[in-house]
Amino acid sequence: MIDQATIDRIIDAAEISEVVGEFVTLKRRGVNMLGNCPFHNEKTPSFTVSPAKGIFKCFGCGKGGNSVNFIMEHESLSYPEALKWLAKKYNIDVKEEEETPEQLKQKDDRESMMIVSGWAQKYFTRYLNEETEGRSVGMSYLRERGIRDEIIKKFELGFCPDGKDVFTQQAQKQGYKMEYLERTGLTIKRDDWVRDRFAGRVMFPIHNVAGRVIAFGGRTLKADKNTAKYLNSPESEIYHKSRVLYGIYQAKRDITRLDKCYLVEGYTDVLSMHQAGIENVVASSGTALTHDQIRLIKRFTPNITIIYDGDAAGIKASLRGIDLVLEEGVNVKVLLLPDGEDPDSFSRSMSSSQLTAYIEQNETDFIRFKTNLLMKGVANDPIEKARLVNDIVRTIAIVPDAITRSIYIQDCSRLMDVQEEVLYAQVRKIIQKQTEDLQKKNFRDRNYQQKEQQEPGPDFFFDEPASASAKSVAPPPKQQYTCEIEEREIIRIMLKYFNEEVFEEEDENGEVFTFSVGQFVLEELENDGLRSDNELINRILDLFADNLENPEFNPTSFFIRSADPQVSQLATDLLAEKYIESKRWKKGGAFVEEEHEILDLLVPKIVQEYKLSKVRHLLRDLENQIQQAGKGENWEHLMELQNQYINLKKVAKHLSEQLGNRTIL
Repeated sequence: MIDQATIDRIIDAAEISEVVGEFVTLKRRGVNMLGNCPFHNEKTPSFTVSPAKGIFKCFGCGKGGNSVNFIMEHESLSYPEALKWLAKKYNIDVKEEEETPEQLKQKDDRESMMIVSGWAQKYFTRYLNEETEGRSVGMSYLRERGIRDEIIKKFELGFCPDGKDVFTQQAQKQGYKMEYLERTGLTIKRDDWVRDRFAGRVMFPIHNVAGRVIAFGGRTLKADKNTAKYLNSPESEIYHKSRVLYGIYQAKRDITRLDKCYLVEGYTDVLSMHQAGIENVVASSGTALTHDQIRLIKRFTPNITIIYDGDAAGIKASLRGIDLVLEEGVNVKVLLLPDGEDPDSFSRSMSSSQLTAYIEQNETDFIRFKTNLLMKGVANDPIEKARLVNDIVRTIAIVPDAITRSIYIQDCSRLMDVQEEVLYAQVRKIIQKQTEDLQKKNFRDRNYQQKEQQEPGPDFFFDEPASASAKSVAPPPKQQYTCEIEEREIIRIMLKYFNEEVFEEEDENGEVFTFSVGQFVLEELENDGLRSDNELINRILDLFADNLENPEFNPTSFFIRSADPQVSQLATDLLAEKYIESKRWKKGGAFVEEEHEILDLLVPKIVQEYKLSKVRHLLRDLENQIQQAGKGENWEHLMELQNQYINLKKVAKHLSEQLGNRTIL
C-alpha cells in the first residue's frame, strides 16, 4: 500500500509532457502539445497534452487522463504499478513491505511473466560477467566481435549456461514457478522432460519502449548445422514479435532528438551502430516489417532510413515491407551498403563521423532506389518495363499525401521516361479502385453486423476466443444514459468553478451572503431529489458533496488524480477543450463573453436545462404507462397517472418559460 503523501509527491513530480514524451513525439501547439496517439492508428495528430492542466486527451479514440493513467494504459499496469514506475523515473522512494509468496501469487500472469523475464536478464548478465563459462565462452565471442564493455552493459547482454536445465533449476530455487518459465519460453517442458531453451547461447534481452525485458534472442556458438544460429522467445502475453523493435528503448531519445530512425536487420547491427556513435537505430530482428513496427517508429519520427547489405535478392524480397512504410505516411530512404558488407561490419570499418557522412551522401529516396534496382536488365524489354512501371505506380498510389505522390510521379517520369499524365491517370485509377473496394468492404461489414445484431445472441460472453468455425458476435451496444449531455455539462462546470462565489442571497434580516457554484448546484439537485441513472455521475456528485465544506478542495486536481480510472477519464474528457475561439474575433472588434464572466446566468440555466430534460424523460415514461394502463382498463391507476402527467406538464412549461422557450445545450 502506497500512502497518499507519496502518491501526491509522485503525481506532482510526474510532469505530463515529460512522461508522455518518453513514448510520443510531441510538438508545441499554443499552450498545448500535439502528437500521434499511441493507442490507435492515426495519420492526422489528435492526441493533445495540456501541461498546465496535467492531462492528456485523444480526440480520436477518446482516451485521456493524467500521467498515471497514461502509464497504466500504455504499459498495461495497475494503478500501484504505474505509481511505482513513475516513482522510479523521478527517484522517489516508495516504502512498501516485501511481497510475500501469497502476494506474488496474486499478481496477474502478465506481470509475473515480466518479473521472471527481468530476473532472467539479471541472471544471464551476471553469468556472462562473473562465471567461468560465461567469461570464457560468451564474453570471448563478444570480444571477437569487437563489442565494448559499455555496449554490453547498455544492452544488458548475457550468457545462458550450457547444459540441460541449469538455468531452470536455479530459477526454481529462487522461487520462480515453472508455469511462468514455460509461458515466457525460457524453459521447454514436455511431460517429465525439461530443458533450457537458450542453453549455451549469448543472450540479447529485448526491451519494450518503457525498458522492461519482455523476451530474448539467443545466439549459439556451436558449429552444428542442425542448430539454428539465432533463437527467439516464442510469442506470449508480453511478447509479440510483430509489434517489437530491438533497441527501441535505447534509441528512442536520439530518434526524437535527431528526428530520424535507422532500421537494420539484426541485434549485432544495432550494437555496432551504437558503438560507432549512431544511437538512433533499431532492428526488425530478421522479420518482415509490419504495420505495428512502423507505427512504433512513427511515434518518435516520420523519417526512416532502411539500411541493407549488398544482397540484391534479399532486398527485392523486402520491397513489400517498404511499401507498408509508405502506406503509413512515413518518409522512407534506403541505403545500400557495398557488396559483402552489413551494418555490423561496415560500422566497425570507419569512424563515427565517416559513417554519418557516408549515410548522408548515399541514402536514396525509396522510389528512386526501387526504380534503379528493378530497371536493371529490363531497359530493352518493353513488356518487362511496362510491368515495372505498373509496380512503381502501385507503390506511389499507396502514399497518402497528395503532394508527396506528385513529387514521386515527377521523379518516376524522369527516371523511366514515361509521361507524367500517363502516370497520374494510372495512379488515379488505382486509388479509385482501392476506394471502391473499401466502400464495398464497409458495406458488407455493416450488413453483416446488422444481421448479427438481429439474430439472438448467446446468454454469456466468454473471455477466451471462439473457435475459427464459430460465428462472431457483435459487441453489445454502448450503455446510453438519460440526460447524459446535461449531466456532463453540470460536472464540467463544477470541475472548473466549484469554489467560485458568484451568487448572492438576502435573508429575512436583510443580511446578504454569498455562496458558490458548487453550493448552488448541489442544493438545487438535492431539493428536487435528482439522481442520475449513471452511477459514475452519482459517485462524482457525492464526492463533490463530501468536499463542500473543505476549503482546500481543488476539484480539478482531485478528480484528475483519482485512483479510479473512470473518474479520472471523465474529468479529463470534460476539461480537455478541443476548440478555442480564434483571437481574430477579438482583434476584429467582436465582443466575446468569457464563460467565467456570466456564471451567475449560465449555471442556473444549465441546472434548469437538466431539470427540463429529466421532466421530459419522465413525461415519455408516463405516456407509455398511460397507454399500458388504458389497455388493461385499470381506470383508477390510469387517472393517477394522468394527474401526474398534468402536473409534470406544468413543471415542464414553467422551466421552459424560465429558459425563454429554448434550450441552451
